[in-house]
Amino acid sequence: MKYASEEQEGPAVEQTEGPAPSAPEKTERRGSATHAAAPHDEQQGTRNRVARSILDHGPSTAAELALRLELTQAAVRRHLDALAAEGVVEPREKRVYGTRGRGRPAKAFALTDCGRDAFDQAYDQLASEALRWIAQSAGGGEKGEAAIAAFARARLAAQAEGYREAVEAAEPEARTEALAKALTADGYAATARSAPNPQLGEQLCQHHCPVAHVAEQYPQLCEAETEVFSRLLGTHVQRLATIAHGDGVCTTFVPKAGAGKAAHSTARTSKTTTASASTAGRNPA
Repeated sequence: MKYASEEQEGPAVEQTEGPAPSAPEKTERRGSATHAAAPHDEQQGTRNRVARSILDHGPSTAAELALRLELTQAAVRRHLDALAAEGVVEPREKRVYGTRGRGRPAKAFALTDCGRDAFDQAYDQLASEALRWIAQSAGGGEKGEAAIAAFARARLAAQAEGYREAVEAAEPEARTEALAKALTADGYAATARSAPNPQLGEQLCQHHCPVAHVAEQYPQLCEAETEVFSRLLGTHVQRLATIAHGDGVCTTFVPKAGAGKAAHSTARTSKTTTASASTAGRNPA
């Protein structure tokens, strides 16, 4: 049997998120009375509270969330609908223990993998500790660094095969662009653009790096990636800047076939300029 409030509901006044409003925000509490909403942390809104409650208590119905958060079920369901549309939660049939009552079973909402990822994770710490263990197990020092480099190359091997198919299917002059699109599909937000001197080559730019924090400690990850780019494009490439080193974009210079020493000289000049710009205003290390 459903609660009466689930069968018939009047219009609800719910809290809205966004910039500081000119008038106090309102949140409808259970019952007919409304009360002024207490100030929330800037990084949290009502939907965050709903998601956090599901994280803390497991799959929950709208009625259970409303009881915990002191909101109306109508307001909670609107937030659940929005969270479901964003892929943060998903509805499931609530598990019933013992004799099942009459009527349609209530829906319980659970966090998706995407929803869990929105909360604090320790993936970077885990990756750093794993690489540190690899280095120590190999004996530390140069042997440890070589072991990490070997891991980095092995990690990129599977990715490289997927990129290879896209690159080899493209015309020679479009292969950097094809690689950029393949990288973007993997979350690197990559683009290809002309170098300062278009006759000498182009630049492969990655505006996002999923492993940037770990690569700060282990540059072998960046080095292995550069090696993969060189093999895929069939030419020597030069890394000019990396997000892991504090630059805004990971930039790789890709010379045109036959550009020779002139392209290499341009890449060195571009690298110096990029490094100067990226360190401007910083204290020296």
